[in-house]
Amino acid sequence: MSALTVLVIVLKTLTLVLGGIITYLAFKAYQRIGSAALRSLTLGFGLITLGALLAGVVDQVVGLQTDLAIVVESVLTVIGLAVIIHSLYVDW
Repeated sequence: MSALTVLVIVLKTLTLVLGGIITYLAFKAYQRIGSAALRSLTLGFGLITLGALLAGVVDQVVGLQTDLAIVVESVLTVIGLAVIIHSLYVDW
């Protein structure tokens, strides 16, 4: 395993941990306040975090092409960001 592979694994793990914390905190805020915007924010961050997790699984565990892992992560990141934008700009 190359040093670059190890670096990517470490960075993806940090992304997963930090994204999980943000998702958890947004969910706790949603539970406390009950705002639909916070629910959407939680979903958006959850999708971005899920993308990082699935990309790692596709690349390291399943052993499919790295390009496919990048596509999986990118699709979920785009959807997650769209949901976050929706949560911030839609009038509830």
